[in-house]
Amino acid sequence: MPLISAARAVRENAHAPYSRFKVGAAVRGADGAIYAGCNVENIASPEGTCAEAGAIAAMVAAGCREIAEVAVIADGPAPVTPCGGCRQKLAEFAAPDVKVTMATLSGATLVMSVGELLPGAFSAAHMREL
Repeated sequence: MPLISAARAVRENAHAPYSRFKVGAAVRGADGAIYAGCNVENIASPEGTCAEAGAIAAMVAAGCREIAEVAVIADGPAPVTPCGGCRQKLAEFAAPDVKVTMATLSGATLVMSVGELLPGAFSAAHMREL
């Protein structure tokens, strides 16, 4: 799967000297392009950046504003789900039915939708029209 391959490749570039837990993420934009990001830790925790946030930032920087699919990979005993903040970031750019594939380096996968990862996500619909 190209999305998992992109996440796996960018994971190698992660800056994780403190946790030694490298994560890679890739999103397929509605434009069909794949955007990737890796975690970047900072000694002044929590000032680092998650892999998912990096992939979303790359997509937005390229001018795309809609996620069609997501992949996240890490070297753990089980697939790692995005953190709460990244779930909200994904919900900003992805419909609730968008597929998120979480994988391990050994090949285990877990597939959920953005809506399953973050039921009741806060959205623009919760705000008054200005």
